[in-house]
Amino acid sequence: MTRPDPAKDRVAEQGAALVETGMIVGLGSGTTATIMVRRLGERVEREGLQFLGVATSTTTAELARSLAIPLRELDDVDHLDLNLDGADEIDAQFRMIKGRGGALLREKIVVSAARRRVTLVTADKRVETLGVRMPLPVEVSTFGLRHVERQLREIGATPVLRMDATGSPFVTDGGNRILDCHFDGLEDHEALQRRLKQIAGVFETGLFLGLCDLLVVGHADRVELVSPLRHDSPTLIPGPFHVKPTARAGPAARRGSPRFDWPRSGRSAAECSG
Repeated sequence: MTRPDPAKDRVAEQGAALVETGMIVGLGSGTTATIMVRRLGERVEREGLQFLGVATSTTTAELARSLAIPLRELDDVDHLDLNLDGADEIDAQFRMIKGRGGALLREKIVVSAARRRVTLVTADKRVETLGVRMPLPVEVSTFGLRHVERQLREIGATPVLRMDATGSPFVTDGGNRILDCHFDGLEDHEALQRRLKQIAGVFETGLFLGLCDLLVVGHADRVELVSPLRHDSPTLIPGPFHVKPTARAGPAARRGSPRFDWPRSGRSAAECSG
């Protein structure tokens, strides 16, 4: 049995605490998002929390339905109030690599429709340089796969076709394949994203750029909220923001849930009341 990770549990619970009645919320995929969805299910049952979810994967959708969380298709809503998802890596400029769970295309479509984008990670996911510890996932067409691989090699990638637990090629929810691409170094992320998307047969990449408004970092003994400044400078001001987890019992839990005042221009999380 897998031992519980207190840092992951804390960050997932704080993410769930950001959801308020009446919201439409993007529900991410992966291990942290799974815990977060379970915490939302607890709030639905114990507090009467009412919100609509938009799932980023069939796995998340099945879990949400099992917890009586009502879902909508993305095209059935005009926008999302909030998106809650994890990341495989995130750097100091809030640039991320996602896609280890294989849901990167749907995750990017959903987060792009959200007004507020929250990333939930444990401290080990914060890195100085993206792509050093893990490859960059790229979701591609099954048709012409060999030719897509060739073009990826021509721009400096070493692509490896992702396999599932049975040894067969991994298939995404959209019926596509994933090539895990190793690069000598990811430097100009925006330029790389453009070059990858210019390759016919590449549907999406695991580079998530400019898609995080608030980073929630779980530690074994605390939760940290970090927000970027809202101006042209890429400089970040990290601000520790210690929050008690949401109460797990009784109607009073909603009244006692921690709230976060979203940063306005030029304010960091440390300057916001909770």
